[in-house]
Amino acid sequence: MVKYSYYPGNSARQSSSEVEDTIQPMARSLGLDLVDITGCNSDGGEVICQTNKMLQLTLNARNFALAEENGHDIVTPCATSQGNMFAALKTLRADPVLCAQVNSVLEKTSGLNFKGEIKTSHLLHVLVEEIGLDKIKDLVVNPLGMKVAAYYGPNMQREGACGEDDAFNPQYLERLIETLGGEAVDYGSKTASVGAPSLLTLDVSVMQMTAQVLADAKAAGAQMMVSACTISHSNLDSYQSKAAKVARKNTNMPVIHLSELVAFALGHHVDRFAQLKTRVLVIGG
Repeated sequence: MVKYSYYPGNSARQSSSEVEDTIQPMARSLGLDLVDITGCNSDGGEVICQTNKMLQLTLNARNFALAEENGHDIVTPCATSQGNMFAALKTLRADPVLCAQVNSVLEKTSGLNFKGEIKTSHLLHVLVEEIGLDKIKDLVVNPLGMKVAAYYGPNMQREGACGEDDAFNPQYLERLIETLGGEAVDYGSKTASVGAPSLLTLDVSVMQMTAQVLADAKAAGAQMMVSACTISHSNLDSYQSKAAKVARKNTNMPVIHLSELVAFALGHHVDRFAQLKTRVLVIGG
C-alpha cells in the first residue's frame, strides 16, 4: 500500500459528498492508503488570501504540519486545494523569515511547527505517475463507453503543481479517460475558470463562465464531463441550469468528479454507474 495524508479540500465532505463516497473504495482497489489528516482546516479556498494572506498561509502551514506528523505527503482530489497548497509551500520555502513568523503563530495557537518536509499532489497526478495507467487498465471491469470531456480548471495548472503534465495543455485526464474505456473529447475550455470562489458576489459573470465551459464541451460532442476540482464541480453540476438561463446556452450534461469516474470503472457503485449511463442516454450528446 502507498500511503498519503488525505486532504479532502473545502467541499468534499460537505456539498460534494459523492467524492467521499467513492474515493476510499477506489483507493483500496489501487493499493492507496489515504490517511486522514486529523483536525485539518480549510486551505482558504482562494478567498481568505484576498483580504489576509498571512492567515491563509498559516492555515495551510497548519495542515502541512499535521501531515508531517502523519509522516506522509499530501494528496487531494481538489484542483483548487492543490493550487492553494502548492502556492503556500512555495512561498514559505522561499522566505525563511515569513516561515518563522507563521511558525510562531502555529506554536502559540496549536503547538505545531511546520518543517517544510512535505509535498502535495492532486489525485490525478498520483493515479498517472504513482499508480500508472497500465495497472489501472488491468483493473477496469466496467469500461466507460462514453464520450467524456475533461475539466481541469486553472488553479493547479502551473509548473510544479501539475506533476509532470503540461501546465498549458494538460493531457493526464484525457489519457485516464481512454484507459478507463471512454473516449476523451478535446475542447478549448478545459482549463478555463468557472469563477467558483466568486459565486456569491459575481453571480451573473460566474454563471456565464460556467455556461461557456459546459457549452463548449457539448459542442465538441461530449456526453458527460469529469471534473478534477471539487469546488468548480459544484458550479458545473449544481448550477448548470441557472447558468443556461443566464447565458442562454445549452449546458445540459452530467458532471461527475474524477474519483467517481475511476470508482465506477473499477466496479464500485454499479447502481450509480447505471444511473449515470441512463442520464447520458436520456440527455444525449
